[in-house]
Amino acid sequence: MMFEIKGRLKGGIVGKDWNPFTKLVESHSEKNAIEKTYSLMGSKHGLKRNLIKIDGVKAVE
Repeated sequence: MMFEIKGRLKGGIVGKDWNPFTKLVESHSEKNAIEKTYSLMGSKHGLKRNLIKIDGVKAVE
C-alpha cells in the first residue's frame, strides 16, 4: 500500500525556514510509513527528527 506523507523540514541556507515536502512511501501501515519517512528524510538531508514535522498522511492507490 502506498501512503502520501505531507510535512515540513527545517533547512535552507540559514536553517530558519520550514520547507514543505510531499513523499510517497510504500508501507503496510500508516505508522510504519511515518517512521520510514523520518528515516528517509533524515538520512537524505542529514536532519534529526525534531527538524521534520509530519502534517498529514493519506493512503493512495
